[in-house]
Amino acid sequence: MISLIVAMDDKQAIGVNNQLPWHLPEDLKYFKKVTTGHPIVMGRKTRDSIGRNLPNRENVILTRDKNYTCEGCTVLYSIDDFKKWQAEKDEEIFIIGGSEIFKETIEITDRLYITEISGEFEADTYFPEIDWNEWHVISENKGIRDEKNDYDYRFLVYEKNK
Repeated sequence: MISLIVAMDDKQAIGVNNQLPWHLPEDLKYFKKVTTGHPIVMGRKTRDSIGRNLPNRENVILTRDKNYTCEGCTVLYSIDDFKKWQAEKDEEIFIIGGSEIFKETIEITDRLYITEISGEFEADTYFPEIDWNEWHVISENKGIRDEKNDYDYRFLVYEKNK
């Protein structure tokens, strides 16, 4: 199964200057809980913004740069390479960004884990346009707003309609 995990605001903003536009510790905890033990697939810029391999997950970098290497990572150079690699896996795989990787993989994605953050943030990167009628919500949980989590947010899980 291919899953995509992302946090976005009301305008589907997901990033600014290669960083998250918000500070939401509960979303980071959710991301860790959901993805730990599973392969995570990201673009090179996303890997660079994280700055390290995420523990207890196979870190897979998708890049067109044939000279790119990353110690401790699996590096794939095309969507076709990704599809071949994924076909050999018998587990849930998480696409974690960025926007170009989301755009290139949304058609083959089975499940979406989306943290919807209320409001509009300064951003230069957005989640690609998709037809939300092709998806249905299977889980929804409201996040707790407190002194560390300044925004209203909710965790949604969607599956593609069959």
